[in-house]
Amino acid sequence: MKFQFFKTLLAGLCGLVGMTSCSAAANKTEETNNETKTETEMTTDSNAKKLVVFFSHTGENYNVGNIEKGNTHIIADMIADATGADIFEIVPEKGYPHDDYNECIEIAKEELQRDARPAVKGDVRIEDYDVIFIGYPNWWGNPPMCVYTFIEKHDWNGKTVIPFITHEGSGMGGTDRKIASACEGANTLTGKGLAVQGTVAQENQTAAQKSVERWLEGLGMKK
Repeated sequence: MKFQFFKTLLAGLCGLVGMTSCSAAANKTEETNNETKTETEMTTDSNAKKLVVFFSHTGENYNVGNIEKGNTHIIADMIADATGADIFEIVPEKGYPHDDYNECIEIAKEELQRDARPAVKGDVRIEDYDVIFIGYPNWWGNPPMCVYTFIEKHDWNGKTVIPFITHEGSGMGGTDRKIASACEGANTLTGKGLAVQGTVAQENQTAAQKSVERWLEGLGMKK
């Protein structure tokens, strides 16, 4: 009799543990699916209002000589055209040198070391947008400091932020994580940004366009 009682009790306990484990697993799966669904909805909503914000440098640039339209500006226009987004250029009140790129990046380095926030001209209401692409050149492993000036003027809660960058070999270089940290409260798509070499943007725009379109299709952002 006692043996039968303990056998029955043991079976009940095992069943209870099994049910608890299954319930926990089901909850975990549901949570994961909800997280995935939320991110998908945020990045593929065709009705989301989009904005492309960028900083770009003209004049002498590394590897491309003296240019009238900046590398990042070219990519920003391609993104805006492909998504139907509005566009805003970040323009410092005191421009960077145009005739000597080495002088330009030395100033950029000094601003980075001081953690400067150079004043910028104009503004745009990001409150009116759901998705904001932020573009910039990679200067010393960072966005130019005027980009931070712009970011810190706004409330990013609830926004989806997508970085893109132009470079000459450094790629994204972790700058997307710095954008994520600066855009506090936003859903920044780190690891999903676009990096295009400046020489490609200037000298092979067909290839640059294809890269932009493939990237946007992967995000579900192409109109």
